[in-house]
Amino acid sequence: MSKFNHSVSRRAFMQGLGLAGLAAVGTGRLGTSEAFAAPADGTIALFGEQAEWVQKYDADPRLTVQRSSTPILSQQTIAETERAIAQYQDIAARGGWNSVPNQTMKLGTKGNAIVALRQRLVLTGDLDEVAGNSPIFDSYVESSVKRFQSRHGINATGVVAQQTVQALNVPVQVRVRQLEINLVRLRAFAGNLGVRFVTMNIPGAAVETVEGGQVATHHAAGVGKIDRQSPVMQAKAVEVNFNPFWTVPASIIRKDLIPKMQADPNYLSDNKIRVYNGAGVEVAPNAINWNSMDATHFKFRQDPGGDVNSLGFVRINIPNPHGVYMHDTPAKGIFGDDFRFVSSGCVRVQNVRDYVAWLLKETPGWTRDQIDEAIRSGQRIDARLTTPVPVYWIYVTAWANDGTIQFREDIYQRDGFGASGAVAAASPSTGSGQQSAGGILEPMSLTEMPPR
Repeated sequence: MSKFNHSVSRRAFMQGLGLAGLAAVGTGRLGTSEAFAAPADGTIALFGEQAEWVQKYDADPRLTVQRSSTPILSQQTIAETERAIAQYQDIAARGGWNSVPNQTMKLGTKGNAIVALRQRLVLTGDLDEVAGNSPIFDSYVESSVKRFQSRHGINATGVVAQQTVQALNVPVQVRVRQLEINLVRLRAFAGNLGVRFVTMNIPGAAVETVEGGQVATHHAAGVGKIDRQSPVMQAKAVEVNFNPFWTVPASIIRKDLIPKMQADPNYLSDNKIRVYNGAGVEVAPNAINWNSMDATHFKFRQDPGGDVNSLGFVRINIPNPHGVYMHDTPAKGIFGDDFRFVSSGCVRVQNVRDYVAWLLKETPGWTRDQIDEAIRSGQRIDARLTTPVPVYWIYVTAWANDGTIQFREDIYQRDGFGASGAVAAASPSTGSGQQSAGGILEPMSLTEMPPR
């Protein structure tokens, strides 16, 4: 079976795989899928000054990871999840699966561990039985590992490392219970959700827009950290803010701005953050005693601009009691990670221009060209949706649709199985501080501030 085209850049290659982790793959069968739009050179697509990693998966068509066209919130997903429960119950009744040795395995690896890996992958339909029990990690095994990784929200590298081993070794009885728990969650949304609506699945860190019962667009997302969780809620998208300002919350002034200004007196000016006193008059940063808490008595507001502003080029208002919203980000590298639990509760949306264009498609005067022009203008512009669009933030860690059984890490530990080592394995080494790539402060609404 053919391998990936290595002419693409490594970053674009890895991003394509990361996005594949959000997609559906055939369980027990091989399928085809639509090709992702990408530049001819397979590197990075540039839209004005906003870079978006391309969505490309250069593989044998039979192995291409397939993006589901069936909404996660749908009667079809409920029905297929019910069948998935029966399938996994049957595996459990036949004794389940054996553990895979905790070692790194990749193309060319030899040994009895590969035999165990093959047997494990065959049970869940990720590897065809005709591949046999060879002790060699060949291209058949590599392709099946990628399919397994994609079904579990892991970057589809084809290399069996710690995170993949942990997912492989979750007992079948746990998977059955996980599917049963999430079937209840899915059934809670069995009513009329709207002709057009948005679903943001927190464990999957993914957004999908739905229209006429079909998924219109897919978007990777950055969601709330484990200690600053994105809420499960229902809301409506009512307005899009282009080139928004960002007002820095008090907690970030204390924990981030003051230390940064102590280390670098030019930090505020470099990041286009202005200071205002209680009367709304702008003051110079050097007028503040940064060796005290005086800064907490001032207002700090970051100018618009997707290259620096923590909200990027766009904010989507979805009024709700939690004070959270959806927005762009200048730190687009997160969308290539399989661990995207990086925010303080708000949601960062990949390819936000496509998302906004879908939201505004029924609002006169907002074509894609007009959206791009609004962003290029650098001016603060608001677009009110003619018809508000329902938005559902859900917590679903297991489901099935389009012939695929999907699992995601129970990142907030709501399935009732306790902490998982896979979380630690997937967590970035940068910690959970209030900082994103490039030293840009992370947006955080006043209602989602951490404890003092």
